[in-house]
Amino acid sequence: MSPSDIPSSSVDASSFAYVVGIDIGSQSCDFCVLKPDKSQVIKSTEFANTRPGFELLQSKLAQLGVPAERVLIGLEATSRYGENLYQFLDSHGYQMCPLHPRQTHQFAQQRGLRAKTDRIDATTIARVLLSGEARRGYVPTELIATYRELVRVHSQLSDEVARYKNEIQALLSVLFPEFPQVFADPCRATAIALLKLYPSAQAMAAAGVETIAAKLHELAPRNYGRQTAEQLVQLAQQSSSSRLATTARSTTLKIFCDQLEHTQANLAQLEKELDHLLDADEAVKGLKSAPEFGRKTVSVLRAELGDVTRFQRVDQVVAYAGLDLEVKQSGKWKGQTKLSKRGSGRLRRVLYLAAVRSIRLKGSAFGAYYHRLIERGMKACDALMAVMRKMLIVAYHLLRTQETYDPTKVCAVLAPALHTPSSENLIGVGT
Repeated sequence: MSPSDIPSSSVDASSFAYVVGIDIGSQSCDFCVLKPDKSQVIKSTEFANTRPGFELLQSKLAQLGVPAERVLIGLEATSRYGENLYQFLDSHGYQMCPLHPRQTHQFAQQRGLRAKTDRIDATTIARVLLSGEARRGYVPTELIATYRELVRVHSQLSDEVARYKNEIQALLSVLFPEFPQVFADPCRATAIALLKLYPSAQAMAAAGVETIAAKLHELAPRNYGRQTAEQLVQLAQQSSSSRLATTARSTTLKIFCDQLEHTQANLAQLEKELDHLLDADEAVKGLKSAPEFGRKTVSVLRAELGDVTRFQRVDQVVAYAGLDLEVKQSGKWKGQTKLSKRGSGRLRRVLYLAAVRSIRLKGSAFGAYYHRLIERGMKACDALMAVMRKMLIVAYHLLRTQETYDPTKVCAVLAPALHTPSSENLIGVGT
């Protein structure tokens, strides 16, 4: 099952007077107008992706001479470039149909309308609407859109923090390789502040014990003092640093230290906003009651799953997350069964991390579930995927019912009398 198969309302274009396909671009868009009989009324026409461009489009559509609700407009739900246009047209009463990009691309490929690298054009989008196969995509509410914005920026900044830390440690390996002997974590706040002032073994040795001791007392008087300064200076004087390109590397190190501090400060601000959002959101109470779901995990689950009432079955949720199984087969040849990975990568990532933590978490029902599967002979990687699916289904259930997490239900189906193929499929155990 692909994301385009995820439950969403189907569209009957025959009940409309006209259908409009819009191809979204960052600077400009193209639109065309067809009748339900597929005859062309307005050929593909370009307009600016700006307010004047929107008004030009609206004037063209007004010339069709029918009420706005009799016009069906389709556009791909890609990035943020189409958001302003969507809201503009929706506010004018047009019937909007956001389409998942996979839906339009599969339609075009199946009919030989495009090469693999070709863009989808406005006419193709209009033809999708008229095909009877179009399904209206999910449009997030204000709350879910807010979650998604904060969660996705948080993810980007977290990756940047990890990258800066790796760069700093790599630079220290040539500028002052002995530094971690004093600061086991060279990226902690005190160490970073010190490295911004003395970014090499030579700089540390030249500063001397008194200067560094005074700075350490200013930065963290309860943790560091003269003894730490003496150790640093001694190591700096005896450092194995190559001294190659020291000035340039020192400048680079200071820049990365500064970038790390700023990014961490921005990350902390985002986390505060997410905390406020979670505290005010009644729908996540059930998720927060599960000890395996930290606040970051809850935020991602809420953001990526959105309105869970649009899912009618458990397998639809599993497919949406890309945790459904896909087998490549041709004739008698049958390839390896793998996860489809067609859904939200952020959702899979957070479920993977939560599943790995649960395995090591004492008293975790999910951890017990994993070890039971291993005892039954399941491979470790398959058992981990089963835990991820189990977590996803539990999260879906808690969001849908607003119930409190009950760990006894996680492993209940492992009783011999209930452990059947059908029950495995129901809870997402089957691999």
